[in-house]
Amino acid sequence: MPTVVLMDVSLSMTRPVSLDQGSEEFQRKNLAVAGLTMLFEHMATNYRLEFTSLVAFSSLWELLVPFTRDYNTLQEALSNLEDYDKTCLEAALHGVSNVVQQEWGHACPTQVVLVTDGSLGIGAGSLRHSLQTLKPRPEDKKFPLPFPFPAKLFVMCIATMEELQVTDSMDNLEKLLQLNGGDGQIFTMEGQLCLKSVQSMFGRLIDAAYTPFHAVLHCGNLASDVQVFPRPEPVFLDEEVDPLPRHVLTDLEIVGFIEIGDISSPPVTSRHLVLPIAVNKEVDDVGTGTTEEMEEETTANQQAGKAPNFCVLLHGSLKVEGMVALVMVGPEWYGMLYSQADSKKKSNLMMSLFEPGAEPLPWLGKMSQLGPISDAPENPYGEDDSRSPFPLQPQAKRSYAQNVTVWIKASGLQTDVQKILRNARKLPEKTQTFYKELNRLRKAALAFGFWELLKGVAELLERECTLLPDTAHPDAAFQLSHAAQQLKLASTGDSQYAAFDHNINPMHTDFSGGGAGM
Repeated sequence: MPTVVLMDVSLSMTRPVSLDQGSEEFQRKNLAVAGLTMLFEHMATNYRLEFTSLVAFSSLWELLVPFTRDYNTLQEALSNLEDYDKTCLEAALHGVSNVVQQEWGHACPTQVVLVTDGSLGIGAGSLRHSLQTLKPRPEDKKFPLPFPFPAKLFVMCIATMEELQVTDSMDNLEKLLQLNGGDGQIFTMEGQLCLKSVQSMFGRLIDAAYTPFHAVLHCGNLASDVQVFPRPEPVFLDEEVDPLPRHVLTDLEIVGFIEIGDISSPPVTSRHLVLPIAVNKEVDDVGTGTTEEMEEETTANQQAGKAPNFCVLLHGSLKVEGMVALVMVGPEWYGMLYSQADSKKKSNLMMSLFEPGAEPLPWLGKMSQLGPISDAPENPYGEDDSRSPFPLQPQAKRSYAQNVTVWIKASGLQTDVQKILRNARKLPEKTQTFYKELNRLRKAALAFGFWELLKGVAELLERECTLLPDTAHPDAAFQLSHAAQQLKLASTGDSQYAAFDHNINPMHTDFSGGGAGM
């Protein structure tokens, strides 16, 4: 999950901070730089594979450092910040949107860290003016929030809550978060404006968004300490009345392996990078994720700690065999581990999380019922791997595979009624077709609770019966009267006559004996 740091370099950030007498004079910009230095040092140690970019803004915005893993470059850019003019946050947010889309597109989740003193700017271009003019805007001048990509917005205010509440700054910043979908948080400094307070504030940001997720990956008797990037977020199930958050456990259990072709392209909730934690006795660091660097690190670990790393073995095996590992991340919650190549020479071990549930991929069936090939009476893939047991065929026929009657427009209903009347005028030759169309309309009307339609069609059939010519076959009158009577009974809603699975059958007649009967 890449991070964009949006640094306010307007004149208001140069305001001096009142510290104890005799101490060095600080500006709010100095406190912001100290907090970001703390954040970058933390990421350099715990988030070495994450990409970070630095954007500075005042009335204009400037990309100081493109997305990089080199935190020394970011630190150097921080130390060389210059001071500019007034604050214009809307233009800066447009800049963030452009920078992220050019590098990552529309689908990559991103974290935006806005560092400012809470000053909204003055006049046109100020945040206050931008929020007041949200509605009457043309399409090409829309406000940049919500971002066109998944994003969390963290606002780091080099100011206390009391300072922000004196004006309407806090209300406007909260409105900013709401425009982005509410995903993010506003942090303010507690107590006196000093280095200790700013470090405490950025520490809270680290706890909320940049805490490493450590876990143990198990496969039978093998295990490996791993770190997952980005940290998996809790998941809420919409179908639950009072949903509780579902968390990924710190014990990840591999339950089996399956070919990539069988897993296909499954729907996933999130994707994460899985890295082995070094086993060196003297150094506790994070692997880089690339095959060559993992192997180099493992070699160094073997020399120092004499302990191979199962995670590296798993990564190489999945890459060579073209398979994925199904992993249980919680109760009735599964994901998959697989090798993904960034380039021809570099590949990473990735984990994608499925929707929670016992059957997240319908074509595989229930995950708990999958088993090894050795337990099957015969190889489900065939002797030469020429076939596959997937996808599983559902026992019940899906509704979208049936000929379902749908009336979206009045013309569709009129067509179905006219079809019945045309067949009614050709009785008895069209008896089977007449009853087939009649039963199709009857079932649809019962499914929709359209009782008036059944009564109306019954009246139409009775009218057709009275309009039969003298030369008409006598059987036509009997069939029309019988069909009309059955539709009227069904229109009452009585379960005896309105059963959905019941069909109206043709009336049996015998004209040779001069009578008729059921």
